[in-house]
Amino acid sequence: MASPNNMARNRGIWSTGEPFVWLTAGALSVTILSIVILILVVATNGLGVMWPATVTRFTQTDGQVVVGNITGRDKAGIDTPARYQVKTANRDLYGLDFRWIPEDTIAKTDHPEEVVMVERREWGNFCGFLKSLPESGGASDWASFQAALAEVEVQKEALDEFAVQMSALNQQLLGYKDALAKLVYEKGPEETRQELSNQISAVEGEFEGLLAQQTSANDRVRSKTAIFADGSGTEQTIVLADIVRAYQPNAMGALAKSSFYMEKLWELIFDEPRESNTEGGLFPAIFGTIILIFLMSVLSFPLGVIAGVYLRLYAKNGPLLYVVRIAVNNLAGIPSIVYGIFGLGFFVYGIGGSIDSLFYPHRLPTPTFGTGGILWASLTLGLLTVPVVIVATEEGLGSIPRSMREGSYALGATRFQTLVRVLLPMAAPGIMTGFILAMARAAGEVAPLMITGVVKLAPTLPVDGNFPYFHLERKFMHLGFHIFDIGFQSPNVEAAKPMVFVTTLLLVLIVMIMSSVAIYLRNQIRKRHSVTHL
Repeated sequence: MASPNNMARNRGIWSTGEPFVWLTAGALSVTILSIVILILVVATNGLGVMWPATVTRFTQTDGQVVVGNITGRDKAGIDTPARYQVKTANRDLYGLDFRWIPEDTIAKTDHPEEVVMVERREWGNFCGFLKSLPESGGASDWASFQAALAEVEVQKEALDEFAVQMSALNQQLLGYKDALAKLVYEKGPEETRQELSNQISAVEGEFEGLLAQQTSANDRVRSKTAIFADGSGTEQTIVLADIVRAYQPNAMGALAKSSFYMEKLWELIFDEPRESNTEGGLFPAIFGTIILIFLMSVLSFPLGVIAGVYLRLYAKNGPLLYVVRIAVNNLAGIPSIVYGIFGLGFFVYGIGGSIDSLFYPHRLPTPTFGTGGILWASLTLGLLTVPVVIVATEEGLGSIPRSMREGSYALGATRFQTLVRVLLPMAAPGIMTGFILAMARAAGEVAPLMITGVVKLAPTLPVDGNFPYFHLERKFMHLGFHIFDIGFQSPNVEAAKPMVFVTTLLLVLIVMIMSSVAIYLRNQIRKRHSVTHL
């Protein structure tokens, strides 16, 4: 039984509030630790796969030889031996990228320096040994292969020039056809229509000529091949033009591997995806995500602040204002897919369909704005974040002492001057805090985007060099949807797993960078307009 002195001491500890301080500090520590562990797990699994890992050659007891990267190891069970998971690549030969090799079937392992890892535009990587170059007199040395590969790269640059010219002609052709369709719809002069038809024929003729030249040049480039063999000796002919890069990981030193890693990192951020988004870069998805957040912020932030100012400073108290505030608070908790359905019905079919009827009737039934696009996706996410900004604005304005407002009026300032020069600057930190939280949530939302404009692979970016340069009606790629697509829709989930981690890491980094910029701006505003400085 506790003595009266101990009971009094215990009551004293609780009355000081120290246990609650330790409790809150512990909760904060657990939260920060969880975030750090999450980022470390994602970074380790995502960034590690770009390092050129050592290739192992397994010689099994039955004489079978397998080469590949060790990607995992299962411990031995009661009835099963330990086994290695090996990325053997060569999907076009065996249908799978990975293979399990029981440890008790391995007779010998080694790491031959001549083993080659070939990254291809299709069928993933090829892992094996260089046999010969038919177009180089049967040469089989690494230097001849690199020289042939460099020659093909030069020829491919010429093909890229054809592609640029044909893209420009295609844009010109689309413009002429659109103008002609508009003239036909409006029953314009026959002479003008005929003139446009002649211009279309001329451009089509030029396009066909370039296409023939490109096809001929492409055939010449694709005639150069190399023959490889996998670990068991099965030969495979690979067109050199289909090779993205080829390297010998076991012969590379630390410096060469570091250089290779930086090259892969550059490709990841600035290159186009390939192999159904499981290989290559993520530039279109990164670009689409940043543009989406930027547009969403521009559209939602002013609207939310204005609405919050009206509700706090100008609206008359009464049942209607009470109902509106309840509605705004409830809107913040509605599932995002509901916003997506609303955006599809209101923005895409409603406003977009009306724009098509008014400004692009000659293109119907093919929609221009009456289909998903980055504008409608941004507006939908903007609606999702507006309630948070409204509440943050109201709370920020409500936290300002009444004396500040009255003092401003006493000095002769008008209501508008008091709002712009005193109230909004002082409430800005609170508003920015709400906006940062809303922006972070919107950046990771995928469900509303899936029905308002995001796609698996967008053929063009929303911004390019063709007038009007910013194409708000275009569909776009998004990192969040990219994660869903390759993580849950890919037929080869095991091969796509590293890209899931990499994409997750990039999405987290983008949100952290944009939030950090907003937090920095908020702190600057707080320093400039804190009460102690007024």
